[in-house]
Amino acid sequence: MPRFIAIPEDLAPQKGLTFAFVEDVVRDNMPELFPGTQLKGAYLFRVTRDADVIIDEDDSADLLESVDKSLKQLRHSPVSLLHVEADMPARVLNILVTNFEIDADDVVVKTSERLGVADWMQLHAIHRPQLKDGPYSPRSLWRTEDPEVIFDQVRYQDQLVHHPFDSFVAVESFVRAAVRDRHVVAIKMTLYRIGVDSPLVDLLIEGAESGKQVAVLLELKARLDERANIAWAKRLEEAGVHVVYGFADLKTHAKLCLVVRREPDGIQRYLHIGTGNYNAQTAQVYTDLGLFTADPAVVADASEVFNYLTGYSNQTSFRQLLVAPLQLRQRLVELIMREVDHARDGRPAHLIIKVNSVTDDQMIRVLYRASQAGVQIDLIVRGICSLRPGVPGVSDNIRVRSIVGRFLEHSRLYWFRNGGQDEVYLGSADLMERNLDRRVEALVPVHDEEINAHIRDVVLNTYLRDTERATVLDASGLYQRPAAAAGLFNAQHFLLGHYASQD
Repeated sequence: MPRFIAIPEDLAPQKGLTFAFVEDVVRDNMPELFPGTQLKGAYLFRVTRDADVIIDEDDSADLLESVDKSLKQLRHSPVSLLHVEADMPARVLNILVTNFEIDADDVVVKTSERLGVADWMQLHAIHRPQLKDGPYSPRSLWRTEDPEVIFDQVRYQDQLVHHPFDSFVAVESFVRAAVRDRHVVAIKMTLYRIGVDSPLVDLLIEGAESGKQVAVLLELKARLDERANIAWAKRLEEAGVHVVYGFADLKTHAKLCLVVRREPDGIQRYLHIGTGNYNAQTAQVYTDLGLFTADPAVVADASEVFNYLTGYSNQTSFRQLLVAPLQLRQRLVELIMREVDHARDGRPAHLIIKVNSVTDDQMIRVLYRASQAGVQIDLIVRGICSLRPGVPGVSDNIRVRSIVGRFLEHSRLYWFRNGGQDEVYLGSADLMERNLDRRVEALVPVHDEEINAHIRDVVLNTYLRDTERATVLDASGLYQRPAAAAGLFNAQHFLLGHYASQD
């Protein structure tokens, strides 16, 4: 049943839409449910269970079967949180604690607030345009569906898309061009979270049925999307797509789509690499960047990554890509320490990192060392940040800000001043132990000077100017609103206008 039940207008206490919580309806009608019973009280509780799928590496020959088996056991997973109403009597709470076999001190939370706040999203479907953000029209990268035009553009100049300001249709058009171009012989793609109704799956199936070699690395262990991904995997396999499930002990989180094309001068490869999932729905509300490139060294690395994922390569080093868990951590440390060398030699030393989370101990210590050497460091961290900026003698030169606005900030960018020779990387990895050591991730360097400057000046510097949706982390671990001497500035609103004016 829905969480909210509409009250007929003639019964509502006031004009307009009125809803009742389903739990209130149940509680107020207990005598109807339990006739002839003396009712002493009714209390709400909410159970949250561990949603991680545990794979037995000793019994993981068939990864799909192992994940499917684990999913069936999730409803019996350990309780990680028990929410109860604040006025629940101790006797009733003890019954729950005993039956769930939990430690009350660890997992019980009493609250006077409504339980299950996420259900309030159901109200978003109500037609109340005056209460919602105004519509916008994303920019279109391609002006045509002609494969020759699309591949020519990528071959001679890298192309950048910035979702949701740029339409995700650009990615779909790239895949569609590959599927329907008679010169394309192979398509290889990683899929992590693709949504419930993905046009990309239909396109990949069409490509396989037309005789192309189509290979998909589909991550079965994408948390909370495991069931959907199992269904996609079975459908792709039935259509003749070569489906690989990756490693039992690693999640494949990299966002890669490689196209192999036969051209008059030989085989040419084209790559899309992004910071976000191949998901048309989330691309409308998540900020992510994607790069289309035919750079020979980059696409050669991408080919090696796919060989690594399918078990046909022992590659541990790459020409251009930074790949976890092989050498991404090491290379990031080297790039940060290069800024330290620039600072000590009196050259410009500055780095800007935009990620979802910063929690890795080693990387935090390296950033502290860089700060102490005089490197200026700006971190744009939407979620958890375990680093403390502005601590005297430790992190004086580090600034941390979080932006939570209309769109979910999801892009990952690493910009290095490099003594005046800027370098920027984009990709799928956050500064977390799991991303650096327990996932397959990929960062790509941006070689195009125009795109490099765009990421620095239009993207990163815009976020650093935000005073409306940003909060700034202080040395005590608290977030504060930044000073807005020149008035409020909203980075996401600015980017909406900027990209619209460039269309």
